[in-house]
Amino acid sequence: MAKKIRAGIAGGAGYTGGEACRILINHPDVELVFVHSNSNAGNYLWEVHTDLFGDTDMKFSDSLSSDIDVLFLCVGHGDARKFLEKNAVDSRIKVIDLSQDFRLSATSAIGDRKFVYGLPEVNRAEIMKADNIANPGCFATCLQLGIVPLAKAGLLRDEIQISAITGSTGAGQSLSATSHFSWRHSNMSTYKMFTHQHLNEIGETVRKLQPSFDKAINFIPYRGDFPRGIIASIYTKCDLSLEEAKELYKNTYGDAAFTFVSDKNVHLKQVVNTNKAIVSLEKHDDKLLIMCVIDNLLKGASGQAVQNMNLMFGLDEKAGLRLKPVAF
Repeated sequence: MAKKIRAGIAGGAGYTGGEACRILINHPDVELVFVHSNSNAGNYLWEVHTDLFGDTDMKFSDSLSSDIDVLFLCVGHGDARKFLEKNAVDSRIKVIDLSQDFRLSATSAIGDRKFVYGLPEVNRAEIMKADNIANPGCFATCLQLGIVPLAKAGLLRDEIQISAITGSTGAGQSLSATSHFSWRHSNMSTYKMFTHQHLNEIGETVRKLQPSFDKAINFIPYRGDFPRGIIASIYTKCDLSLEEAKELYKNTYGDAAFTFVSDKNVHLKQVVNTNKAIVSLEKHDDKLLIMCVIDNLLKGASGQAVQNMNLMFGLDEKAGLRLKPVAF
């Protein structure tokens, strides 16, 4: 029997930390060694993530162990860099960061650690050789998967228009005026119009694939009144027929482990609680409409982080991620 990968989680009490716990506890090739949380040290995991009752008697730790192979950083944006500056993580330990701290090329290193952008549909070969991964953002994952085939083929020729709506878990676990149940329920709103931080990593990927692209990527994000999932509509002018576009997308994602192209319109329940992304296409006059759906906490965060871990350690890319969708 092959030796299991020893994993640790820092920042295990939040939404992404909880999802990482759920996946790794049940991963056939992983032993979860510790789950670090300053605020919950000594408490059982199931006291915070109540659905884990009966699955584990592990407690949150206030200390880190160096006897691991991989560390998942599930701390907040801006805190991952501080964490690595404060804590001496052995250079042999691979790090997968779920914050935005190392996603851009200008900020992708700390000391001798150089982070690879962890979108498998674009950087699979680099991920397989990497020691450190910057996991993409949730909106960034969904939107890039809608745009990547056109960029790879050099077919983006006009501005890109995007509207996308995300579940409340995308805002993190800390309460704010716009995440409180009584405000969010039966409500919708926009935020960070044209300025969302994920546009930076989307832009880097698109221009890496198609350096000649110099048009705007216009993005209007919406807050939804549901807990999890992202549905995005993307359109741009495109010279391809619908049949040609479908062939391009299906060829691009033909070998992808979790990204699929559907001939039918997509909806959230196809992907919620899974690591899947599903794309569908329509043509309206000279515009190509691309729809994409993902679960913001799985393919958009912890599921993709585990997918990256699988690639880094030479495991089956789908190991631990064959998850049942909500369905109804």
